[in-house]
Amino acid sequence: MSSRIEKDSIGAIEIDERAYWGSQTERSLHFFNIGKETMPMEIVRALVMIKRVSASVNAKLGCLSKDFAEHIIKACDDILVRDQFLDQFPLRVWQTGSGTQSNMNVNEVIANIANTALGSSLGSKSPIHPNDHVNFGQSSNDCFPTALHIAVILSVTSTLLPELVKFEKAFRQKEKAFEKHIKIARTHLQDATPMTVGQEFSAFAEQIHLCIERIQGTLKHVYALAQGGTAVGTGLNTHKKFAEMFAKEMAEHTKLPFTSALNKFEALASHDALVHFSGALNTLAVSLMKIGNDIRLLGSGPRAGLNELKLPENEPGSSIMPGKVNPTQAEALTMVAAQVMGNHTTITIAGSQGHLQLNVFKPVIGYNILQSLDLLTTACASFCEHCLEGIELNEPQIKHNCDTTLMLATSLNTVIGYDKASQAAKKAHREGTSLKEAVLSLGLMDEATFDKHVDPSKMLTPFE
Repeated sequence: MSSRIEKDSIGAIEIDERAYWGSQTERSLHFFNIGKETMPMEIVRALVMIKRVSASVNAKLGCLSKDFAEHIIKACDDILVRDQFLDQFPLRVWQTGSGTQSNMNVNEVIANIANTALGSSLGSKSPIHPNDHVNFGQSSNDCFPTALHIAVILSVTSTLLPELVKFEKAFRQKEKAFEKHIKIARTHLQDATPMTVGQEFSAFAEQIHLCIERIQGTLKHVYALAQGGTAVGTGLNTHKKFAEMFAKEMAEHTKLPFTSALNKFEALASHDALVHFSGALNTLAVSLMKIGNDIRLLGSGPRAGLNELKLPENEPGSSIMPGKVNPTQAEALTMVAAQVMGNHTTITIAGSQGHLQLNVFKPVIGYNILQSLDLLTTACASFCEHCLEGIELNEPQIKHNCDTTLMLATSLNTVIGYDKASQAAKKAHREGTSLKEAVLSLGLMDEATFDKHVDPSKMLTPFE
């Protein structure tokens, strides 16, 4: 490997001559060779967006020459618009807790792109310097939390929320399709009173609907950006108008309602907004766990399970049992839910580690939230396409359950009383007869009266 030598405040270091990164990135590669998890590209791109908008704002404020700003913006667009140099961001998640190495990685790459376009060599830091110009009026301490908020907002608004809207719609369609199919509900995994399959699916649809509302409800504070706080929240080395102008221009650039955080000290020292947001994702994971488990239970069988739902058969389910097909989409969905719950635990712990003026668990918060967003988005899409949309009813099984259940006795409470209705149900269960046979045998009512009151179709709503 041919190399070049660069110097920084620590000393000289050897770098691949083809690399667009500089000394701080190279040192990070050496000292933080931990794990395989690299900084999510969503965060990298958000940092590049910060550099782009900062250059524009600083030029308008007279803090950066318009010529330098134009070259920085062009270098940023090479990355953001033209998808160039994406292999120049190799750093791991497990680095300094402020994300300084990734912030400098972006600064160095942008400076080198701009300088080589101007005819300078890689590593020259001239005429555009990674710190003095690309990072002007900024600190890793405000850039990285700003990048986390931008990355999360872009991801949730463009991927997860649209996918959840589709997911809810698919459940609503099943709710409508199954609205006239009466089944026996279950509480404590035991037979309960009648309901429709549509009513059962309405619960799933409403869970997703409410999760959408919960997620949307957390976004107000994620839209608030730390940029302008610099090192500790005072805004040292930043123009007094920078923070507000930055937020306004970022909002215009993304067409999203970003604002400047009211208190930059809070924005650097804590990440409560992201913990709160992750909590909404955790609630979604809880909902998905319940939905996935219910659907695989209702599809269990085909001979020895509940067998009320016929799930799509996508692939063989066993390497030894011929003909076996498993509820694999439900399994994948619930595994994702478990991972998201674990991610939230990590985010909660990391969010609690705001020591004095800085939280130094920023990279792990960002990594886990973005993984949760990606997993939830793709898992919901997969489950919707490969399972939910193809679900059909096993109508004979559902009818058999309705015809033989003893919990229809609940409708007799207001006619013969709870004790006598319970006596009939227990007698039928003990003797293996129908509820009707037990009631008639006990002389509790005649057949016509029984048929009048024990009608599953009349047990689906409150009486008038």
